[in-house]
Amino acid sequence: MARVCRTAKEFAEAVKDNEEYITIEGDLKNGVLRIKATGKIAWGVCVASLAVAITAIAVSPVGGGAPAGAGLVMAAPAAATLGAAVVPAVTIGVCAGGVGVLNTLRDKYKIIEKNDKYITLKRK
Repeated sequence: MARVCRTAKEFAEAVKDNEEYITIEGDLKNGVLRIKATGKIAWGVCVASLAVAITAIAVSPVGGGAPAGAGLVMAAPAAATLGAAVVPAVTIGVCAGGVGVLNTLRDKYKIIEKNDKYITLKRK
């Protein structure tokens, strides 16, 4: 049975827990599809800027402020490749505590089912 995720936090926890099957519903599925579809070279460029953005946002004070704003600016190179999926990528990374969860998504999971409402991933 697949673990169902509707939020970035739920998804980050499922990946960190090494769930065998993960079903992603709602708008989050589109971001995950885009992350999975990004080529290796493009991902290499993205992951560096995502790491800086995630770190800046994670260490920012609760109200946002300069570090959070700098994090969003640093996500610009990733946004050029990922488009709107940069938002869920950063959100997932912040929830998980770093870009490792995004690399795990790309390297350790494959899409086994997708439709307009959800996608299901299986651990390789």
